Amino acid sequence: MVTRVWDYMPEYEQEREDIHDAVETVFRSGQLVLGNSVRGFEEEFSAYHGVEHTIGVDNGTNALVLGLRALGVGPGDEVITVSNTAAPTVIAIDQIGATPVFVDVHEDDYLMNVGQVEAKITDKTKVLLPVHLYGQCVDMAPLQAIADKHGIPILEDCAQAHAARHHGKIAGTMGKAAAFSFYPTKVLGAYGDGGATITSDEETAANLRRLRYYGMEKTYYVVSTPGHNARLDELHAEILRRKLTRLDQYAQGRRDVAQRYLEGLGDTDLVLPKVNEGNEHVYYVYVVRHPKRDAIIEALKAYDIHLNISYPWPVHRQSGFHKLGYEEGSLPVTEKLAKEIFSLPMYPSLPVGTQEKVIAAVREVLATV
Repeated sequence: MVTRVWDYMPEYEQEREDIHDAVETVFRSGQLVLGNSVRGFEEEFSAYHGVEHTIGVDNGTNALVLGLRALGVGPGDEVITVSNTAAPTVIAIDQIGATPVFVDVHEDDYLMNVGQVEAKITDKTKVLLPVHLYGQCVDMAPLQAIADKHGIPILEDCAQAHAARHHGKIAGTMGKAAAFSFYPTKVLGAYGDGGATITSDEETAANLRRLRYYGMEKTYYVVSTPGHNARLDELHAEILRRKLTRLDQYAQGRRDVAQRYLEGLGDTDLVLPKVNEGNEHVYYVYVVRHPKRDAIIEALKAYDIHLNISYPWPVHRQSGFHKLGYEEGSLPVTEKLAKEIFSLPMYPSLPVGTQEKVIAAVREVLATV
C-alpha cells in the first residue's frame, strides 16, 4: 500500500456520518448560496478567533486578493512578503497589479526574517504580508512595531496555520486582517475549495463583503466597486461548521504525530522542525531538511513511500515571476532551503502503524545515503 504525505480517507471514514448529514442539511435547506450555513460558519469562525467579522469566500487565493483590495492595495503598490511560500501568496499580489517585494527567511524556522522588512519599505508599500508557514507563526511583535511606525497594515496569510498560536494569540488576530484557505489538505479543510478573510475593522469588513459579491451592497443590480463572484458555497460552509468543532482536536492530533517523529527520528542527522518560543505549532506539513534530500526521497519509493517538497522552487525563481528581476542568490536562505527541505506524512488521522513504517524506512535510508 502506497503511503503519501496526506490522505483524507481515514478522516472521512471517522466523520462520514456527520459529513453526509451536513450535505443533507444543505440540500434540504432550500437555499444553496449565501444561506444559513455560510452565515452560521462566519459567526462561529469569528467567535473561535475572537474577531468581529468573517467573510467566507470561494478559495484561499481570493481570501488574499480580496483582503489586499479591501486594505486599499492596487496597481503600482508594493506588498512585502516572502518567496518561501506557496505561489498563491504571490499570485494574489500580482492579480491586483501590485508588486511583491521579498525578504528572506530564517534558516532554522523557515519563516519571514522580520529584521529585513524595514529596509524594503518605500512610499509604495501598502501592506506587510507575513506567511505563517507550515503551521507556526511569524514573530509578530517586531513586525507590528514596524507596521505601526510606518502606518502600514498587516494582512496575515494563515492558510497553513489554523489554530496555531503565538504568545497566546491565535493566528489571524494579530494584524488588521487575515486570510485563510480551507483547501482539503488544510488543518481545517473542506471537501473542495474554500476560504475566508477575517477582521475586526468595520470598514475592511464592509469592503470585503462588497468585493466577494461583485461589488454589490444593497441590491443585486447596483455595483458600488467592481468586485468578484467569490462566495463560499453553502455545502462547504456546512461541512466546515461541523469540522470547526473539531479543530482543536485536529491540531492536537498533528502535534501527537509530530511528537512520534521526534521520538523516532530525533537522534538522526535529519533536521526536524524547530518550534519557536511562544509558538504553538499545528504542523500543517511536517517539513524536515537534509543535504541529500533528493536521494532520500528516491530511495523511499522502494518502500512505497512517496513524499512531497514544500516548496522545491522559490517563487522569485519561477519563470512566471522573472519579471520581478530577482537573480539567483538574491534570497540565499530561501534558495538553500529549497534544495534540502521535504515533507513527511502528516495528518491527524495518520495511523500509528503507517507512521512507524515511515520512521523505520527513513532510518534505514538515512543509514545508506
